[in-house]
Amino acid sequence: MEQDIKSFIKGIKEKTGLEMALFNSEGVGIAGNVGASETVNKNIDKIIADTVNGRTLFPINYKNKKYFGRITGTGKTEQNYALLISELIENYFFKEMELSRTEFYKAVLYGELNYIQLRINIGKFNIPERPCFVLSIVTENGKTDDIIPLLENYNNDSLDFVVKSDEKSCAVVKFVNAENDEYCSSNEYAYYLYQSIIEETGVKTKISIGGTVKSIYDVNTSYNQAITAYRMSKSVASKGNIHSFKEYMVIKMLEDLPKYKLSEYLSVLLDETSKEIFSDEDMINTAEEFLENSLNVSETSRKLFMHRNTLMYRLDKIERATGLNIRKFSDAVTFRLITAIVKLVK
Repeated sequence: MEQDIKSFIKGIKEKTGLEMALFNSEGVGIAGNVGASETVNKNIDKIIADTVNGRTLFPINYKNKKYFGRITGTGKTEQNYALLISELIENYFFKEMELSRTEFYKAVLYGELNYIQLRINIGKFNIPERPCFVLSIVTENGKTDDIIPLLENYNNDSLDFVVKSDEKSCAVVKFVNAENDEYCSSNEYAYYLYQSIIEETGVKTKISIGGTVKSIYDVNTSYNQAITAYRMSKSVASKGNIHSFKEYMVIKMLEDLPKYKLSEYLSVLLDETSKEIFSDEDMINTAEEFLENSLNVSETSRKLFMHRNTLMYRLDKIERATGLNIRKFSDAVTFRLITAIVKLVK
């Protein structure tokens, strides 16, 4: 692979006369007119005019490996050459690949293609610029192969596709058709798939939902959001089997804060009595199930196999200890945030 890119650089130098050099991922020279002690910073991620050393540096991505190029000179012409050469090399690899539709779907989902590669393939496979979103599905029992045939069968839009990630997870890309879709939202579609998988395969899953993006160009963004939603649901031990990125935006913002700041918030929100509640696993599980069931006492009792009076007693105990009546929406939101902070601080 390295010999291919060396030959490519040599060919450009011979045809253009540019004084060029190629460096590996560690910033060490491997081709071209490299100075005896010349190196480059391996953290370069854009075109840089190094006026001190009179050179233009630029990153090159070739076959999923990073290299760096150097052109003598720092003018606008050298910078334009740097942009052109990096695109030529990436597209050279792309032409070698000759992606099938399935390979393209996987590459676009994981963000492995640049804009030019995306545009060429989108035209090649005749994919319109329609909104779409990603569902990440993790199997809790069984394997991914147990559910993929069902998922492919339920793709009622010819553009929808499924990508297998590993033995336990896969991703579904769903295109939105405002005129014909029978599903009102991405959440509704996720619930529909979840129930269908359970009923037809017996496999239990966790489904996380990314945001709806403008077109397949941005599908990697939705995929990353879905993965983040799954990670956040695990980090705060959320109940339920379906979670969306939007649901965890506030928790994601809390996660980005320093732990000392979160601890300061807890010192204000919790007294000694409250701390006992938030350290009682049974009480927290009861509260989380109640919140997951939209504050419905009957449904929560049924799912927990708990007598209604026992549930009411626990909810009253939570209110006495914390001052939060989680049967009220506003107090329920506050309780959920405190629970998240407690888990993030641990």
